[in-house]
Amino acid sequence: MKIALNGFFWNHPTTGSGQYVRALVAALKERAPDNAYIVIQPSAVGGSAASQENGNATTHLRWSAVGHLRDNFAKVWFEQIAFVRACRRERAALAHVPYFGSPFFPSTRTVVTIHDLIPLIVPAYRGSALVRAYTALAALSARRADAIIADSECSKRDIVSRLKIDAARVHVVYLAADARYRPIDDAAQIDATRKKYALPEKYLLYLGGYDQRKNVRVIIEAFARLPEFYRAGYRLALAGVNLGRIDSEFFPAPRRLARDARLPDDALCYLGWVDEEDKPALYAGAQVFLFPALYEGFGLPPLEAMACGTPVLCANASSLPEVAGDAAITLPPDNASAWADAIRAVLTDDARRAEMRERGIVQARKFSWARCAEETLNVYFDYA
Repeated sequence: MKIALNGFFWNHPTTGSGQYVRALVAALKERAPDNAYIVIQPSAVGGSAASQENGNATTHLRWSAVGHLRDNFAKVWFEQIAFVRACRRERAALAHVPYFGSPFFPSTRTVVTIHDLIPLIVPAYRGSALVRAYTALAALSARRADAIIADSECSKRDIVSRLKIDAARVHVVYLAADARYRPIDDAAQIDATRKKYALPEKYLLYLGGYDQRKNVRVIIEAFARLPEFYRAGYRLALAGVNLGRIDSEFFPAPRRLARDARLPDDALCYLGWVDEEDKPALYAGAQVFLFPALYEGFGLPPLEAMACGTPVLCANASSLPEVAGDAAITLPPDNASAWADAIRAVLTDDARRAEMRERGIVQARKFSWARCAEETLNVYFDYA
C-alpha cells in the first residue's frame, strides 16, 4: 500500500508534530516494510525526489511547490491544494495528515491526527481573527476526513463533543517516549550533564513551555512554601525556551513569578534551551519531575521522565492521568499548597521515591512506538 503523509513539520524535529511524524514513519517502516511511505513536503520552487532506505522499506521524500506566498497563506495552500495534488499525482491509497490541518477537498481517503483542540477549548489560545479562521477551516476539514486519530481518550472526548464527529470514526492511538529515554546508571553522565547546566546535586525539574496553560506559576508558588528545602541546597530547575524574554498574561515570565512568590533569586535555576541528547540525563538526575499543565492532548514530558526512572508529580487534568496511571502523583493544577505537600512527602521519603521510580518505568513501558505504529496501521487498513 502506498501511503502519503503530510510532511509540513518533517524538517521541524523540535516541534511536537515534527517529532510525531518522524517517529511514526520510522516505526511504520519497521512494522510494515512492504508499504511505501511518501512524505510530501512544501517547497517554494518545488524540488526533486529523495529516498531514505531502511531495510526493505523506503521513505520517499517529495516536495510540492507552494509558490511565493506569505507564510500563513503558503501553509494553507500547501495543506489544501499542493498536498491534495501530490496525493493524486502519487496515486496514494491513503493520505495521513499528522496534525490538525487536513484538506477540505481531499483527493484520496484521508486520516488526520488531532493531538488536541486547545484553540477551541482554552479561550486564551483562540488568537486573532486569522487564527480563528484557520481553526474553523481545520475543524470543518476534520469532519470530512475518513478517520481521525486522537492521542488520548481525553482528546477523543473533546473531538467528539467539539467537532460533532461520530465516536466510531475517532481512534485513540497513544504516543510514546523515544527509546533514548531510559534509566541511566552512569553517574558520570548525569554529573556531566548537571555541570553543563550549572545545576546542584539536588534539583526539582520542570521541562516544557511557559505559556499560560503550562501553569508554571503553581510549582513556583509551591516551592516558595518549602524554604527548608531551598535553604538545604535544593533548587527548582526550569528548562525550556522563552524564559523571561516575554512577560504577559499569556506568557508570564518565571523570574517575575518567582519575585511575586518572594523566592530568593538563587532558589531557581533557569536552564533555557536544553539539547535533545541531554534530556535523558537531565531527567535522571532530578529528584522529582513536576508537570502542572492545565491541558495536554497527551503530555510527553511526564512519560519521558518516568521512562528515565524519575518520580513524577503532574496535574490531574485533561489527558495526564491516562499517561501517568498509578505511577505518578496527580494533583489539582491550581492548588499550590497540595503541590508543596506532595513535593515534601516525596523528597523526605526515600522508599516512596524508589517505589515511584519502579512504577514509572513499568508505566512508561506500556507506551511504545511499535504499538503506536501497529494501531495506526490498523486504522489505515480499515479505511484505505
